[in-house]
Amino acid sequence: MTPAEASAKSLEICRKAPVIPVLVIDDLAHARPLAEALVKGGLPVLEVTLRTPVALEAIREMAQVEGGIVGAGTLLTPADVKAAKEAGALFGVSPGATDILLDACEAADLPLLPGAATASEAMALLERGYTVQKFFPAEANGGAKALKAIGAPIPQVTFCPTGGVSLKNAPDYLGLANTACVGGSWVAPKDMMIAGDWDGIVALAQEAAQLPR
Repeated sequence: MTPAEASAKSLEICRKAPVIPVLVIDDLAHARPLAEALVKGGLPVLEVTLRTPVALEAIREMAQVEGGIVGAGTLLTPADVKAAKEAGALFGVSPGATDILLDACEAADLPLLPGAATASEAMALLERGYTVQKFFPAEANGGAKALKAIGAPIPQVTFCPTGGVSLKNAPDYLGLANTACVGGSWVAPKDMMIAGDWDGIVALAQEAAQLPR
């Protein structure tokens, strides 16, 4: 998969909904009902971060939910890429980008949303052919104002800002010309998952799915 092909697929995925839930799953029993709730609420694209022991198995479970498009986040190494692909991930997300990681994703035909925090990083990824990138960590790097500023000299790149994005500030990002969608964890609060409040998560997803862009 070429960088251009990966970016085209990433853009298609980002256009599915205004918010991509960023999910940290500690209990495998939560995987399927969480995916069902988010998809039911109008958020079909799900990023499962590889930060917990059950993350890969959670991807396998969630990939079976009808209407869901499940990807793996926090990809750091070629081994992560291989494991994510084998688990059924349809796309990958990384906090930053290295040549080794990019090579691995391209070889595995796994569309990657590579992370960039600065104009130089965005330019380096663009030089390789990645026109769709993750702006991370968004709020810590100056928020929507910073992303707008980066977009002025680099309009060729479209971003999915993630990191500190909430229901309150998501519209600031979604209103930018260089933003396709945002990534956020607020639609799947840990306390709701523990309580099994799937209806509550459906409601949060519906609210997020209606954000204008």
